[in-house]
Amino acid sequence: MAATGYQRIGVIGGGAWGTALALAALRAGREAVLWAREPAVVEAINGGHENRDYLPGVPLPADLRATGDLSAVGACDAVLLVTPAQHLRAGCTQLSSHLRPGTPVVICAKGIELDSHVLMSEAAEAALPAGTPLAVLSGPTFAAEVARGLPTAVTLACADPTIGSALVEALGSRTFRPYLSDDVIGSQVGGAVKNVLAIACGVVEGRQLGDNARAALITRGLAEITRLALALGGRAETLMGLSGLGDLTLTCSSLQSRNMSLGAALGAGRTLAEVLGERRSVAEGVYTAAAVVGLAAKRGVDMPICAAVDAILNRGAGLDDTIAGLLARPFRGEGH
Repeated sequence: MAATGYQRIGVIGGGAWGTALALAALRAGREAVLWAREPAVVEAINGGHENRDYLPGVPLPADLRATGDLSAVGACDAVLLVTPAQHLRAGCTQLSSHLRPGTPVVICAKGIELDSHVLMSEAAEAALPAGTPLAVLSGPTFAAEVARGLPTAVTLACADPTIGSALVEALGSRTFRPYLSDDVIGSQVGGAVKNVLAIACGVVEGRQLGDNARAALITRGLAEITRLALALGGRAETLMGLSGLGDLTLTCSSLQSRNMSLGAALGAGRTLAEVLGERRSVAEGVYTAAAVVGLAAKRGVDMPICAAVDAILNRGAGLDDTIAGLLARPFRGEGH
């Protein structure tokens, strides 16, 4: 399929974000086929035209077709991979036998693989057929707002400018505006690490530490993201864009964010097990915290805020002691 002919868009993942992206493709004038793991979700979308489990209250058009058959998605012209980050490699392995040669796969998950400490593109490349074109879609996006057709801008990063431009054309519309980049690494680092920082900002909210503290965390967190991205081969200017500063600002400023709301609950005194037990959706920062700390250690990158979140989530550290430890760090130059 020529890069200019992406008419049928397959979406793997029947959660809120996958459903919202399928709607974005329809608004761009494309066909959309949505694969969902749960038969009840497939039935609800096809029969009731609503994803009641993950996107309740948003009516879905009759031409949005859901399926439990991966071959229907593999036959599409381009595939959006919207699985949880820690299941992305397995999803690619399942997809690989159904994918036509040369079909581009767009990674829409934000995270770092926990066991291997690799980026999503590296996990996908290892599991998909050799030569599969890859792109990354990232940026400040609440699924419910995209689903309702509210204005949204995203980064679409692809090493191949021809394929990237064709994907922008295939997905872009008046209210869903992709901006093309060739920095696949930087775009992924921004999208992954902001989830960890959003948990930290939620703790600030739950502990009532004030807006000054939240602004400081966002700013110093952006410095951590940039250091890691540069160490991996990304570019600093990417982190000033939608997949860096844009996504970080959104996720750290609204309790619509699953990660920030989780941090707020922790800051208010609830346990991680209590919060996770009430949710169907995934707060990616819980897993990414440990993964990013492991990756940073391998690369010799200092990421104290991320390390503090990992300590709270995974190492039994107390909130107040961890906050006190961050505030006791030595003073240093801002550009350090």
